[in-house]
Amino acid sequence: MRAARLTSPAATLTGPGAAGGADPVVLVAHGSRDPRAADATRALARAVSAARPGTPVWASWLDHTEPGPTEVLRDLAVAGHRRAVLVPLLLTAAYHHRVDIPAAVAAAARSGPPLSVRVTDVLGPADDTPDPALLAGLCRRLGETRPGRFDALVLAAAGTRDARARRSVGCVADALGAEFGVPCRVAYASAAPPAAGVAVSRLRASGARRVAVSAYFLAPGLFHDAVTEAAGAAGAVAVAAPLTDAPELVELVLRRVDDRPVLASTG
Repeated sequence: MRAARLTSPAATLTGPGAAGGADPVVLVAHGSRDPRAADATRALARAVSAARPGTPVWASWLDHTEPGPTEVLRDLAVAGHRRAVLVPLLLTAAYHHRVDIPAAVAAAARSGPPLSVRVTDVLGPADDTPDPALLAGLCRRLGETRPGRFDALVLAAAGTRDARARRSVGCVADALGAEFGVPCRVAYASAAPPAAGVAVSRLRASGARRVAVSAYFLAPGLFHDAVTEAAGAAGAVAVAAPLTDAPELVELVLRRVDDRPVLASTG
């Protein structure tokens, strides 16, 4: 029976499967072939669950790793839940948020009992204003590298062809630069220029002596590895780790859970 997944040993790490009590929270990550990414998502789910005792928290992935959000939502409905909160673990409101996640919710509606699903905003800025917790998490990870004094920053992101999504990354870069009082430029690991190494080189060519790199990633993987290598080769003094399960990211996830947008019924 599909609902058995909710009581598997792996699943109980992030919350009970029985209906009743607080509405379950379903975290939805992009997914990666790199197993470190799934490990980071599971760690975040555990951290969110620990910060909100009594709330079942489940990790799911759009690609490469199981279970997917459709399966988790369907299993929650079969287990007797009538509502769920779905939090996209995405930093931009691009294709995955606009298309893949609504499709997953719709697929659950076609194949399971009725379930009202509240889909929250992504973790990145939805209105050109980054959440303070997001900025605090980026600052934490950068500080952990002990970069010393730096006079310029690069905010390295995964990359997207969506112009609105790139603007939102730019807003985060502007806010992060203002936080440290230094210029901050955006770089991308794919889909859009400039690459991290190019951004570091341009800042150094313009007079910056010590350039640090903030990682606008939720999890480690090939993109972050490529940024680290390229930025280091270009002379960056430090490259931050991804946000993973930083306390500030946990705070931001719970803030999204506590928002009250319109419910989307799956049945």
